[in-house]
Amino acid sequence: MERVKRLELTPGDLLRLHFAHSPMAEVVTSALALRASSWEHARWRAGVRPEVNGLDLFWRVLHTPTGAIPDFLTPVPQTARPTLEAELAAIAATPPDQVAGELANAGVDCPDPAALLPPLVAQIRRYFAIALAGLWPRLRAAADADIAHRTASAAFPGPGTLLAGLHPRLRWDPDELRLDYLKDTEHPPWSLDGHPLLLLPTAFTGRHAWVMDSPAGRALWYPPRALGALFAAAPPPPEPLAALLGASRAAVLTLLATPSSTGDVAERLGLAPATASHHLTALRDAGLIVAARSGRRLNYRRTDLGDRLTALG
Repeated sequence: MERVKRLELTPGDLLRLHFAHSPMAEVVTSALALRASSWEHARWRAGVRPEVNGLDLFWRVLHTPTGAIPDFLTPVPQTARPTLEAELAAIAATPPDQVAGELANAGVDCPDPAALLPPLVAQIRRYFAIALAGLWPRLRAAADADIAHRTASAAFPGPGTLLAGLHPRLRWDPDELRLDYLKDTEHPPWSLDGHPLLLLPTAFTGRHAWVMDSPAGRALWYPPRALGALFAAAPPPPEPLAALLGASRAAVLTLLATPSSTGDVAERLGLAPATASHHLTALRDAGLIVAARSGRRLNYRRTDLGDRLTALG
C-alpha cells in the first residue's frame, strides 16, 4: 500500500506559494479535536465540551458517516487574513447542487441543501463564539508569527526552504513534496492543476499536516511553531533566567515563545495589567522582545536574542 501522498512541484510552483490563516480551517480542525483525545488540546477541550450542546446540524455535517469533510466548509482564502464573516459568506453562497453532492459523498442525506445553509452558518457562528473567540487573538498571532518566520528564513537559500522545514512528516525532494500518512491507505498523486499552493498554519491540526485538494484550490494545513505554548499552562521560567531577570520578568520572557498581548500576559501570569506592561517595556528596551500590531491588537514576541537567552536559561 502507498503510504505517501505525492505532490509534483515545478520551480514556478515554488514561486507561487502563498500563506494565509483561515478561521474555517480552525473551526473544522478544532471540531475534530474536540471529539478526539490528543493531549495538545486537553485543557481547551475540558472547558469547551460542556458548552457546545444544541449544535446538531453542525455536528452532523462535521462528523460524517464516511469521515469526509465537505469542501464547501473550507473555502480557499482569497486574502492572507480572512475574517470568519467573509468565509461564512462564501459558505452561504455555495451552489445547492455542490452542497448536496459533497454531503452525499460524505454519507449525509440532504433533501433541501438551500434550506440547510442558513441554520448551518448560524451554528458555525455560535460554535466559533463558544469555542474559539476567546482564543482567536492568540491563534492569529501564532499564525502571523509563523508566517513571518518562514518567509524571512526563505530569503536564503530560496523558497524551497519553506517546505523543507514545514513539518516532520513532509519530505521535500528537488521536484516533489511527499506527505507521510499514519494509516496504510492508498493515496493517488496530488496535482496543483494550475492552482497556487496555499500554506495554512492551523493550530488545531495538532501534530499533523493535512492536504485540501478541491476544485476551488489546493492547500496544506500544518501546525505553527511553538504550538504547545498555545494550549499549555504558562511554563515556569528556568531558574538561572529568573535569577538574572527576576522571577516575574523571566516568566514573561518565557511565555512569549508564543506572541501575546499585554492582556494575555497579565491573564496567564496573574499580573496586574500595569505590571505586565512594565515588564514588557523593560524587555523590549533590552532588545529581548519586539512588538507588532495585528489589527487593533499589539502583540509581543521574543527576538532571536530573547530566544537564545531563554534557551541558555
